[in-house]
Amino acid sequence: TDSGEVLPESVPSAPGTLPHFIEEPDDAYIIKSNPIALRCKARPAMQIFFKCNGEWVHQNEHVSEESLDESSGLKVREVFINVTRQQVEDFHGPEDYWCQCVAWSHLGTSKSRKASVRIAYLRKNFEQDPQGREVPIEGMIVLHCRPPEGVPAAEVEWLKNEEPIDSEQDENIDTRADHNLIIRQARLSDSGNYTCTAANIVAKRRSLSATVVVYVDGSWEVWSEWSVCSPECEHLRIRECTAPPPRNGGKFCEGLSQESENCTDGLCILGIENASDIALYSGLGAAVVAVAVLVIGVTLYRRSQSDYGVDVIDSSALTGGFQTFNFKTVRQGNSLLLNPAMQPDLTVSRTYSGPICLQDPLDKELMTESSLFNPLSDIKVKVQSSFMVSLGVSERAEYHGKNHSGTFPHGNNRGFSTVHPRNKMPYIQNLSSFPTRTELRTTGVFGHLGGRLVMPNTGVSLLIPHGAIPEENSWEIYMSINQGEPSLQSEGSEVLLSPEVTCGPPEMIVTTPFALTIPHCADVSSEHWNIHLKKRTQQGKWEEVMSVEDESTSCYCLLDPFACHVLLDSFGTYALTGEPITDCAVKQLKVAVFGCMSCNSLDYNLRVYCVDNTPCAFQEVVSDERHQGGQLLEEPKLLHFKGNTFSLQISVLDIPPFLWRIKPFTACQEVPFSRVWCSNRQPLHCAFSLERYTPTTTQLSCKICIRQLKGHEQILQVQTSILESERETITFFAQEDSAFPAQTGPKAFKIPYSIRQRICATFDTPNAKGKDWQMLAQKNSINRNLSYFATQSSPSAVILNLWEARHQHDGDLDSLACALEEIGRTHTKLSNITESQLDEADFNYSRQNGL
Repeated sequence: TDSGEVLPESVPSAPGTLPHFIEEPDDAYIIKSNPIALRCKARPAMQIFFKCNGEWVHQNEHVSEESLDESSGLKVREVFINVTRQQVEDFHGPEDYWCQCVAWSHLGTSKSRKASVRIAYLRKNFEQDPQGREVPIEGMIVLHCRPPEGVPAAEVEWLKNEEPIDSEQDENIDTRADHNLIIRQARLSDSGNYTCTAANIVAKRRSLSATVVVYVDGSWEVWSEWSVCSPECEHLRIRECTAPPPRNGGKFCEGLSQESENCTDGLCILGIENASDIALYSGLGAAVVAVAVLVIGVTLYRRSQSDYGVDVIDSSALTGGFQTFNFKTVRQGNSLLLNPAMQPDLTVSRTYSGPICLQDPLDKELMTESSLFNPLSDIKVKVQSSFMVSLGVSERAEYHGKNHSGTFPHGNNRGFSTVHPRNKMPYIQNLSSFPTRTELRTTGVFGHLGGRLVMPNTGVSLLIPHGAIPEENSWEIYMSINQGEPSLQSEGSEVLLSPEVTCGPPEMIVTTPFALTIPHCADVSSEHWNIHLKKRTQQGKWEEVMSVEDESTSCYCLLDPFACHVLLDSFGTYALTGEPITDCAVKQLKVAVFGCMSCNSLDYNLRVYCVDNTPCAFQEVVSDERHQGGQLLEEPKLLHFKGNTFSLQISVLDIPPFLWRIKPFTACQEVPFSRVWCSNRQPLHCAFSLERYTPTTTQLSCKICIRQLKGHEQILQVQTSILESERETITFFAQEDSAFPAQTGPKAFKIPYSIRQRICATFDTPNAKGKDWQMLAQKNSINRNLSYFATQSSPSAVILNLWEARHQHDGDLDSLACALEEIGRTHTKLSNITESQLDEADFNYSRQNGL
């Protein structure tokens, strides 16, 4: 330990007895901000330490008690630790936060079960509230209820008129079917107000009440006989709604209660009793004709006075909305033409449709003076009338012209944006408006003992093996990530799947291959992707080093689900590209929503990002949002985006009525396929502007739906306070990859050098039973391109270097220990390398690095 204390070696225990756990840690939930205690007890045990998420818990955080088992005389040790909410929130791994105990005795170590620790919560809003219904008697009633999301999952209970419903006492009622309430045959007594309640260890929520009305279908009695013929030559018949009559607020029967018809087969002739009726009808007819003539005359007059034939649009009808503008062709001889000699080409029919934001009357003047339509001089546009606009009628946005299919139009290197005078915050933002840094960079000085260089929160790291640099030499090694426009220009269907990573200095020579870890965003599958490693030459051109699936003796690529680990012998700039083989090739995108107040105190802006699922891509978004004052509103989620050429739709749903409103025609935005597929060029985002009805509204809840047409869909649930003092903070990153980006010497490696030497000495020697370095590779899931390792002076050492690079974030030495144990059952040279030694080595590694 740091104070020089060593693990005890002479504590009395029964010879040949491994520690036995009397009590193991249980799964636990953290409620609000209260820490939970994990406890374990074992005998015989010299020491017990907790390991959480593969990392040793510091000794100072343990509370230990020791006693003696009177029946066996063995020493019993009990240890517990506290786990806080902050520790769980700061952990983001492939599984839940977990802890287990490791106990030592003279014979070796024993491990307890893993206990998971989760933060308990229950959201406020039900995902689906029950809806009121009117059901005929003996009909089926189904009330749907989807409780709020929560951990642990909420238990659902139904109330009728505020009294609990017990389905076990009433066979006609079933509440077991996916939280729904089912009444098989409705009775009059089933009418009432039904409420769905959800509760877990954190809170209890109530849904909106649903009113159920069970009614008896009242119907008509039979028609009466026809009456005698009246002087008007008609007879009548009636019927009554008395089968049964409506009661208790029931509805009257539908249909007529009486009928009449001519009773003389049309032979009845009636005289006109009053001549004034003729005058009345004649006057009405004349008035109708006069109005029609007046309307036609006014219309013709307006057309004769119009130079353009364009209806004036009130900009208030378009405030903040998407509209399609179609300008009619100007008449010949119009004196307002810039070039009267130029006549319109009536054979060309092109339409430009897009989002245009007119916010007040000043916008009309700016629109005519701006250069928004300057690049469109060869495009004919027509304007819809204000009547059509007021009805919400618009054509679908389409892009035609010389631009690449499926991309936004560009002019003068300017992205598509709106006109926004008076420094107003536009609700559609330029997709490339964020300032970007050119690169991230880190350095460290390394010598013969080697080490590890990490770029925090990017997934990029460099492992310099022990002995790769000659003795008495040292080098300042640097690593950087290009954050500007990528220098690698894709060819054909090829896309960039990773950041461009540079390591150097280029003139440095290593005697053992170093390991470079680069994150990627491909959903790895050899059936759908052909992935390549490329390197930039000194002339700035990119050349292919190898395909990931190829056999090569110059370098080695190990492709994991989220990163590629590359063994190299020369420094330079590297990147991964992918060529989709089928339409089922998938890029993994990270989707996230940020929010902030706008300049207008009533407006709140939502920005939805879709970026490549690499840590460095999301870090760039985080940095930009920090500069803009944006807050992450929901945990980012993973979206699988297929290479099927279908676009991406982003929409805002379930906005609370009477509290918030979104500007017309902006609730859904669509992004072309190519803009998403090549999103590594710049962070892709869409912006939405929501407006409060009153300043007293401080809570916002809505859903963001991100889906690819004929593809995957993700829902981001926004539930936040727009006031910074009340907002619950969601951290951008769990924690730094390393407290020190550069780690040198033995503390940079998980496998102690002494054990590493013994493993290499064992497996580098050929074995008649095949238990050599090839088996070591196989047990560590390295099954291809083994010819690369055969060319190395110590294949086992290179395999262990690859293991170190691959497992720097995901726990302890358990995987290596299992592989060695499986091989060592029949390998005598490995008998002196036990799991206990590896556990102790892992423990010391954590101590040395202050973990």
